[in-house]
Amino acid sequence: MDQKKIDRINEFARRVKAGETLTPEELAERDALRREYIDSVKASLTGHLDNTYIVRPDGTKHKLQKKK
Repeated sequence: MDQKKIDRINEFARRVKAGETLTPEELAERDALRREYIDSVKASLTGHLDNTYIVRPDGTKHKLQKKK
């Protein structure tokens, strides 16, 4: 997600916090941007966890397993 989209999300947040109401089009845009941001954070976290290993005291490495 690029910085312009994050700035747009923050702009909506400032306007709502200031007491302004958003139009239905702005609400839809805000919701779509929020979903995209959440998806990008989840993908980033998944990528980090996929490359994470547990190192045991005896020196062996074990890759993290996904919970089912």
